[in-house]
Amino acid sequence: MTARLFLARPLRGTVGETRRVCHLFPVPDEETARLVALCGDEFGPGQLEQLDRPAGMPCESCLGRVPRDRPEVGGA
Repeated sequence: MTARLFLARPLRGTVGETRRVCHLFPVPDEETARLVALCGDEFGPGQLEQLDRPAGMPCESCLGRVPRDRPEVGGA
């Protein structure tokens, strides 16, 4: 089974600039109030900007947890 993932990073002002890294998130099966990145960081509504391509620094913890079955990266 192929994991469906999307990229997002915290919006300016929600965290310090050094923490605005590009996280990987599993596409949720249903609507959820909070999204949890592969690294375990949680974000609520209005805290993220979805990215259509990698931008800025990647979250190294997310990268280390990418499923080995070649994930699809795309929109939610």
